[in-house]
Amino acid sequence: MKTGVLTKSGLTNGDRITLIGTCVFALLCLPGCDHHEPQDEAKLAGLTTKDFPQITADIFKPMDGGIALDPNEIMGRNTWNLWSGGNQHFWNHVAQDSYGLMDLLKTLDNRKYKRGERFKTLGLINEPGFVAATGPDEYGLWLDKQVDPEPPGIDEKIYGKPSGVLGFRLFPNPDFDDAARKKWDGERFVSDSHYYSDNKLVRPYRVGVSCGACHIAPYPNNPPADPENPRWENLASAIGNQYIREGKVFACNVEKGGFFYEELAAQPPGTSDTSRIATDHINNPNAINPIFLLAERERIGTPEKMAGGTLALPNEQPEMRVPHILKDGADSVGVFGATIRVYVNIGMFSEYWLTRHNRLIGLVPQQPFEVPYAQEHSVFWRATEERVGNIAMFFRRLKPFRLADAPGGAANIATDEAVLTRGKQVFADSCAYCHSSKQPPNGIDPQSGEGKAWFRAEVMRPDFLENNFLSNERRYPITKIGTNSARAFGTNARSGHIWDNFSSQTYKDIPPLDEIEFYNPFDEAHPIKFNPSEKNVGPGYYRVPSLVSLWTSAPFFHNNALGQFTGDPSVAGRLQAFNDAAEKLFWPEKRLGKASIWRTENECDLHLRKEFVPKSLQGLADSDGYVKIGPIPKGTPVNLIASLEPNFGQLATLTLKLSKALLAIHSRNLSPDAARADLLKTVPELIAANKCPDFVEDEGHYFGTDLADNDKRALIEYMKTF
Repeated sequence: MKTGVLTKSGLTNGDRITLIGTCVFALLCLPGCDHHEPQDEAKLAGLTTKDFPQITADIFKPMDGGIALDPNEIMGRNTWNLWSGGNQHFWNHVAQDSYGLMDLLKTLDNRKYKRGERFKTLGLINEPGFVAATGPDEYGLWLDKQVDPEPPGIDEKIYGKPSGVLGFRLFPNPDFDDAARKKWDGERFVSDSHYYSDNKLVRPYRVGVSCGACHIAPYPNNPPADPENPRWENLASAIGNQYIREGKVFACNVEKGGFFYEELAAQPPGTSDTSRIATDHINNPNAINPIFLLAERERIGTPEKMAGGTLALPNEQPEMRVPHILKDGADSVGVFGATIRVYVNIGMFSEYWLTRHNRLIGLVPQQPFEVPYAQEHSVFWRATEERVGNIAMFFRRLKPFRLADAPGGAANIATDEAVLTRGKQVFADSCAYCHSSKQPPNGIDPQSGEGKAWFRAEVMRPDFLENNFLSNERRYPITKIGTNSARAFGTNARSGHIWDNFSSQTYKDIPPLDEIEFYNPFDEAHPIKFNPSEKNVGPGYYRVPSLVSLWTSAPFFHNNALGQFTGDPSVAGRLQAFNDAAEKLFWPEKRLGKASIWRTENECDLHLRKEFVPKSLQGLADSDGYVKIGPIPKGTPVNLIASLEPNFGQLATLTLKLSKALLAIHSRNLSPDAARADLLKTVPELIAANKCPDFVEDEGHYFGTDLADNDKRALIEYMKTF
């Protein structure tokens, strides 16, 4: 390779291949945060947990059906909907140094996304009492204008001030001094990529994110007439937002033409890839589920063994009964540990968290987030510890949403008792073994004739659905379930990884599955053979999802891949999505199948703004300021590239071959078919380096598909009553 300053001309093809390979390697291996002995901002400021009192006023009284809560439950709901745990520090940091991708302050600006279209475009929930900005504020930002004060009792120094979007709070930026103010330009912040990509740009506000950002959504039993303008009584705190567009919300600077844009565009609404920042190198967005019947989940939890830093969590025991909350059951340490882990994953004590992994990029070994370290060095952790018990108390009060209680809902339930009776019988025979928390007495095999007879009698009881979580909370291998395996292979909770302290020893000791065959979209006659024991992947299990209030939460499956997304939170809109998903559940021939593979919809590049690559490579930037590697042809399976984790031996070979292919596509101006043919040359290496080459998204769960059509329809009618 030639020495000296890099230019776009004067290079041989060999030089270009080497240069592109170097650039690919550099883009993949950008360093993370420096390792040091971090403390959080509150501890450095000499604060204690007494400086962060909980809110005792019933701020959100009209929400959640207006349920009456005791003082602890009120504090729990307030925490869930308002408390950011100091993560405004994290979201400010990534706005300045996230490779030009993320900026929540810009997401909230009405010029980027209009308030009147925010639910439709982003799936976010507008806070009642606000209207769209009609002009800039003192900083030139067009943030929602507050016309009605929030209910009293919120200390803005602790919880920030409202942004106009539920779950997002505004805090003054302590770094916004006179020098920063002189440099600040609210107009350029939205319109000038060179300006807002400056990693030294200081914003006037920090944005804090509460759990409510992804969990508050329209209340099914009292949906808003206009989703863009809900009232408090139209909202539920923990239903899980089936409408949020995570990519647009959290990565608003991603632009069309880049591969990351294509990856996020393929992500289904209502899903969140909770391992994207602390990446496990598997693209695995999963549904944001509702939270119901927590006490019942705790009752039926499985005894598991705890060890290491996990035992530092409050009330943790060497062996204890735990529910499985994440899709793969990885957060198997009890409700307290599973809840507080969420706060870390959205940025609490990021001063430490970001030293344990290489954010977004990965490709270096993770280190565990150690609970004892957080307890000693983070006031925000300690303050959150004081709150988690109240959050759990609030969760235990949340009841299912019944279709019969929704406006006009009863008219959509079958009135023929014979149909409902048959639906119950089919459920008892085909579904209840997994999808009921009420199980036969000890000594009776639920799958035996005696067990099925017990279920047939039980489902006829008028109280069968009462306090029934409609799941047995057990894990089953993907070889049995058959749904897309991406989430099941997640690695973040394995021993020595980021969430080591938040998973049980029992989970860590689950043996790997035997070899699996996946559909090969490049050569249908030769399936992809995948051996989990030879890969750096998780155990490959899913816990049984609950069917509680199933009519509210279609599309189905852990990835929201089964069924139509209507974007309509009305009773009719939810039922339309439910009916479509149910049809496809029991009649697989109606599914998309191979067409459900997420593919790039446009030709695209692997690219980053030049500000975020080494200076020696910035000369490769085009006139728009991007360093680009590509193009990647239209129609390429997204996860062929998004789920790559080559080891460093593979990386050298892969980089060279991919560089040659992309250079050939670029230099010869190939047709789309010829470009795809060139990329195909790298497919064997890409698949070999892929952590989950399972590309079909709506496959699996074929239980009940062999039933008679009348039985399927009767079962669907019964499922509407869940």
